[in-house]
Amino acid sequence: MSERLQPGDTAPAFTLPDADGNEVSLADHRGRKTIVYFYPAALTPGCTKQACDFTDNLELLAGAGYDVIGISPDKPEKLAKFREKESLKVTLLADPDKKVLEAYGAFGEKKLYGKTIVGVIRSTVIVDEVGRVERALYNVKATGHVAKVIKDLGI
Repeated sequence: MSERLQPGDTAPAFTLPDADGNEVSLADHRGRKTIVYFYPAALTPGCTKQACDFTDNLELLAGAGYDVIGISPDKPEKLAKFREKESLKVTLLADPDKKVLEAYGAFGEKKLYGKTIVGVIRSTVIVDEVGRVERALYNVKATGHVAKVIKDLGI
């Protein structure tokens, strides 16, 4: 099971393909704060709600100096369908081998309907301008999470 990140940790570097197959790196966002959120699967109800909430608040977050990146184990083709179907504006990245999910502590054992399974742990990591973890939130709820992040960040 992967180790959870703590405030002050260096955020693990990554380069992953986006919905169009273009490579996106965390380093591309150096100089801006970045909200990196991890979700189990595109085109599912909870993940759709969360992605739509981030999209609806993207201007507010960008105005406060935050970029938003969503990462799931889906392939780029599925992310493109997700983006088109839901008119998403957030950057969606594909991590099918789950290496970045594991590096961020967002993959491992979790409870689902009373059973322990191994899978994606819905998580949000806020990375500062120099690449350090500012906040790391694990086992977050899809609904209401974006509003909570905005409130916690004082935006």
